[in-house]
Amino acid sequence: MMKSIMPKDTMTKLNLMPTQKSVQTSKDSLSSISIGRKIVTLSIVVIPFAGIVAAIILLWGRGFGAVELGLLVSMYILTVLGITVGFHRLFTHRSFETNRIIQSILVILGSMALQGPLLKWVALHRRHHQHSDEHDDPHSPYNKGSGILGIIRGAWHAHIGWFFDPDPKDLNRYVKDLSKSNLLSKLSALFPLWVAIGLLIPALLGGLLTGGWMGALLGLLWGGLVRIFLVHHVTWSINSVCHLWGRSPFKTSDHSRNNFLFGILGLGEGWHNNHHAFPFSARHGLKWWQFDASYYVIRILALFGLASKIRLPVPSLAR
Repeated sequence: MMKSIMPKDTMTKLNLMPTQKSVQTSKDSLSSISIGRKIVTLSIVVIPFAGIVAAIILLWGRGFGAVELGLLVSMYILTVLGITVGFHRLFTHRSFETNRIIQSILVILGSMALQGPLLKWVALHRRHHQHSDEHDDPHSPYNKGSGILGIIRGAWHAHIGWFFDPDPKDLNRYVKDLSKSNLLSKLSALFPLWVAIGLLIPALLGGLLTGGWMGALLGLLWGGLVRIFLVHHVTWSINSVCHLWGRSPFKTSDHSRNNFLFGILGLGEGWHNNHHAFPFSARHGLKWWQFDASYYVIRILALFGLASKIRLPVPSLAR
């Protein structure tokens, strides 16, 4: 059972309760998702994953080994947690509180994922929740026309195309709270530095662990460049796949879905329908079997006194 730290009326004010209006909207919209749209998006997601797996198998012992695997996995987990625990649950939704040191570490790790500076990332994601699957949603797979070309355009836009769109003119209004913090503003402005460090660390470790320049180059390749690609691919898949494939136990006003695969790969972010139903919740995997590594990290921080005021849905609503 989940223990709520906030009374029910507060949860309602924070939009943690699905509404009757959202139930009806969701029922009407679910039927509009075409098989063609799902297949196109699935192809865009599966083919790059298959390419990485094939490269690892074919290059094992000849450019990829235990050191490179260790760097890829460790840098992946650290930078994804920077996004999921830091950029998303802490800074975007304020689902828990922590001290300035942990905040700084999470900003740096999230920046190493190369998904944009903190303030821009948070602003775009808050805009996404305000206009989810509507015209002003920054990365919805919908609203890009009909037919096969519209489906392809929508899948591409939701997955990566939106990343290259010009910023909305009113973006700064979404982060007025964070902009008041000198610490967060400075850390966000230093985004290029954190990206460079995120590439330098696996290169240095690769060189030290193998004792040569080739090890450093392979560390940069697998722990840096390939890792960034993989983190991007998983994150963008949540934007696209989790609005097309999966189950929706909670009825919301959009197409958000829970997707088991991306619940694992996204360290809990794939329980996307849960998140859209209860956006301020620090926990996305609301069932015992819904793996949510990001929430486990928040609980560990709380165990050591490094996280507090953890927001969770009222248990009776999250069943």
